Amino acid sequence: MRAVAQRVRCARIRVDGELVGEMGEGLLALVGVARDDTAARAAELAHKLVHLRVFEDAAGKMNASLLDTGGALGVVSQFTLLGDARKGRRPSFTEAAPSEQAEPLVEAVCREARALGVAVVTGRFRAAMDVELLNAGPVTILLDTERKF
Repeated sequence: MRAVAQRVRCARIRVDGELVGEMGEGLLALVGVARDDTAARAAELAHKLVHLRVFEDAAGKMNASLLDTGGALGVVSQFTLLGDARKGRRPSFTEAAPSEQAEPLVEAVCREARALGVAVVTGRFRAAMDVELLNAGPVTILLDTERKF
């Protein structure tokens, strides 16, 4: 699984103009699922997101996690993270999992994060979403459970 995690002051997710998710400070994670991803990888990604130390501690160092700050986690499914644009100009999405496989794994990330004690907001799977965020820092971290980067 892949994720782009952004430290945010706030974020809003809309579908057809309807607000479906809103959060204050925390992490907004755009999450992509590959064909070979598993429930174990979903749990691994949730743990990484919840424990990622990208928030300032009392000394001003990036040393605190969502658990330390009480921040929320926003999860937005984004199959385009699996796009491969190494050849030509049109990305190939053959590595992206089909929606019937991807949706339960994105839900598993959310479920695991909630079980760890973090408030989670989501978008709507397979919907065209407008995601509005205020990136704090800016801090943006790329995560990959296969450790490709």
